[in-house]
Amino acid sequence: MSEAPDPEVIELATKVFALARQGDAETLAAYLDAGVPPNLTNDRGDSLVMLAAYHGHATAVEVLLARGADGNSANDRGQTPLAGAVFKGQDEVIRALLAGGANPEAGTPSAVDTARMFGKTELLELFESR
Repeated sequence: MSEAPDPEVIELATKVFALARQGDAETLAAYLDAGVPPNLTNDRGDSLVMLAAYHGHATAVEVLLARGADGNSANDRGQTPLAGAVFKGQDEVIRALLAGGANPEAGTPSAVDTARMFGKTELLELFESR
């Protein structure tokens, strides 16, 4: 028998997801340092890193990775933060994720597949150089 989610926990999670989307790295760091799990996911499996990456917030991505977030965590559709950043053309985010250990081959489609799909040869070269 499962319990109904605590409305206060849902409210807090909603706030933290919004911080990741908005790129409020300083406030996000404070919540993580206070105990919010860095690998928290929403109902679609999108992690905080995915949301920050997809919305182009490299500093927020760096804050999350520095606090233990998994840069390779795929959502329910198999998409990774790196593939999302490639899709959106977020070069600073791509570099932050790679510096944090993100794997360009992870996910479906992978960041490599996405770069090929959009003819981003400079990214393919970057991925190959790692």
